[in-house]
Amino acid sequence: VQLQASGGGLVQAGDSLRLSCTARGRTLSNNGVGWFRQAPGKEREFVAGISWNGGGISYADSVKGRFTISRDRGQSSVHLQMNSLKPEDTAVYYCASARGPNIGNWHYWGQGTLVTVSS
Repeated sequence: VQLQASGGGLVQAGDSLRLSCTARGRTLSNNGVGWFRQAPGKEREFVAGISWNGGGISYADSVKGRFTISRDRGQSSVHLQMNSLKPEDTAVYYCASARGPNIGNWHYWGQGTLVTVSS
């Protein structure tokens, strides 16, 4: 399974971006999907996760109220809407799919997309 994260870019503080995660060769409909990020010199951290049917959603405290994770109706993509971006949100963002339907037990990882937020 190949996951691909896209939608990153260079924005100013307060702007918005929408990231997308798609799977090549399979659907994401049966698996939990998560977004992670890794800033320079820091460890990768969990940002948000969504269960297979969207019934379970989890966010890191640092992004609650600003980021929204969602699935499209065809379940082929998972999105991360990022609003009110801050310079500290600057990182490479990765998506991952879980082994099962819930959030956690991450198994497949995609290549990341760079988000840079200028002050």
